Amino acid sequence: MVTALTSTLLPHRAWGWIAFFGYAAAAVAAFLMRRLLLAWLAWVAVALLPLVVEAVQRAGGRTDRAQEEVLVVERMGERLLHDGTPYLGRDAIAALPVDDRLMGYSPYQPGMAIFGLPRAVFGDFWWTDARVWFAVVTAAALVLAVRLLGSSPAIVRAVQAATVFPICALTLATGGDDIPVMALCLLALALVAADRYGWAGVAVGAAAACKLFAFPIVAVLIVLAIANRRWRALLPGAVGLPVLVLIPPFLVDADAFVENVLRFPLGHGVVTSPAQSPLPGYLIAQNLPAGRIIAAVLLAAVAVLIGLYLLRRPPRTAAAAALISGWGLLAAILLMPTTRFGYLLYPVAFLVWAPALTFPAAVHTQQAHSRTPPGR
Repeated sequence: MVTALTSTLLPHRAWGWIAFFGYAAAAVAAFLMRRLLLAWLAWVAVALLPLVVEAVQRAGGRTDRAQEEVLVVERMGERLLHDGTPYLGRDAIAALPVDDRLMGYSPYQPGMAIFGLPRAVFGDFWWTDARVWFAVVTAAALVLAVRLLGSSPAIVRAVQAATVFPICALTLATGGDDIPVMALCLLALALVAADRYGWAGVAVGAAAACKLFAFPIVAVLIVLAIANRRWRALLPGAVGLPVLVLIPPFLVDADAFVENVLRFPLGHGVVTSPAQSPLPGYLIAQNLPAGRIIAAVLLAAVAVLIGLYLLRRPPRTAAAAALISGWGLLAAILLMPTTRFGYLLYPVAFLVWAPALTFPAAVHTQQAHSRTPPGR
């Protein structure tokens, strides 16, 4: 209700009015239903229903029913379809009208363009909204993860953290690009818990093919796979997929990829990134002499410390990998010079999922698969 009444973003207000009744109904139903089923139904009420309502209204002509990242992803799909690359080069962005230059940037990996292809191919319908396809991938990944891990109070809390937790529900309904990336990483961790390293590599590789935020998870899972002598199974998907999606944009215009995915997020684009939530890294960069350098040094120091920790005490379980990923991403998000509060959904999800990854069903599955040859 607070979001519905006070948010300055109209898509957030629309979500707030619908989600308020969904959360209220879930609170009442908590006394009557199984908790896992309730979590899924609450997700429908507070995330999927508002998403569909906003997508239908947007298809009907409302221009205030989607955040900018939805439009960016859909334009990536159009460019990929017509130009072979989802990115505009620096000169092309600079040639745009001043007010359009920010929307000319696509600060995602090439794989994110796939979510924009339905609208590029079929036109402006509610079901071609990129958020709908974010939700489809998210639902598939989370359902598969839960099936691998079984049912327990830890699983219920894990599902709640990835679905009905307000940051996640709001993000999926109004913007959504982070949610499938998070869900694919969680699926990868669940697959590792079930000793299915090959498919875990595919899941985390798909996440990294869409957004750079998944690369720390790739690194942690590679260390885990090496420690458990399963790296041959993990690497093809975990590394191969992100590399594979780079081939078309690099063949067309490699510098456009660098401009969009590296220079712009680091503050060296034609315009400045709007990701400016007042977290410590941003405050340091804005308010101290040479603040951006100080924030970058602190961020690099944290990365070195985590790297040394991984070398000295490599994780050997999915739960340990989730904890390292969660705390590491939390530190990175707090220290990044350009960041958003919404990115906190990643560390929250990983930290809450860690206990679920040690659930006996997962341990039993891992033991059952441990008798297979290491390379499989």
